[in-house]
Amino acid sequence: MLSRLREHLGGAGLIVAVVALVAALAGGAVAANGGGSNDDQASASATKQGPRGPKGPKGPKGPKGATGPAGPAGPVGPAGPAGPQGEKGEKGDKGEKGETGAKGAIGATGATGATGATGATGPAGPAGPAGPAGPACPKGNCYLPPEATLTGVWSGSFTGPAAVTSISFIHPLEDPISKGHVKVVTSEDSSCNDGVAPPPSPANPEADPGYLCVFPVAFEPEGEIPVGGVINPTTFGEGAGTMGAVLNLVGGQDEGFGIGTYAVTAPPATP
Repeated sequence: MLSRLREHLGGAGLIVAVVALVAALAGGAVAANGGGSNDDQASASATKQGPRGPKGPKGPKGPKGATGPAGPAGPVGPAGPAGPQGEKGEKGDKGEKGETGAKGAIGATGATGATGATGATGPAGPAGPAGPAGPACPKGNCYLPPEATLTGVWSGSFTGPAAVTSISFIHPLEDPISKGHVKVVTSEDSSCNDGVAPPPSPANPEADPGYLCVFPVAFEPEGEIPVGGVINPTTFGEGAGTMGAVLNLVGGQDEGFGIGTYAVTAPPATP
């Protein structure tokens, strides 16, 4: 019977069971005797049980019990020191080209920049083709076309207080120029300015349509073309003829000369 208990309870369990049995029996004996002193109880227990025998051998280890439930997680420990930096990895492969993004909005127009310096004048271009031939001039009378301008020079010398010289038009006018349309330009005159740069001068003589403008350049030692000094050679009146004019030069001394330029522009075409 003890061997069965040992197999079931193990050595330690058997000893605990025997001790508990003895205690229970001793208590029962005391109750049956109606109490008593400790000595009486000990004597009765010793008389009934006898002396305790030697400790028996340790029984074999019992089977491993089932794993208990996991305990609660402990607090998070402090962070450990940073480890050394690892070696640089190899360069990865080039990724594929992404899709083109949407076109952004046009930005605001910037402020106008400062005007740059004028560039150098470029080389002259090639000469253009020749224009169509003009009409034939019957008997040499090829009139100056409407609003076309002739320019030229004049000069004269005198050995007395006055002298005359002439202006000849290489293309005649269809009609003579009246007194009021002949100008001796010694200052700016609107009738002798075509409004296109450069302004009129002895080096750039100009005349409006239907006008003859005479530009004195110099007199030596002194002289002038007086008012009324431009004469129509066919009528001897003030103005200009169809083929030119006569200039009346007035000097300040007995000897001198005068030189200058002129411009004559044919009148507009008659409707």
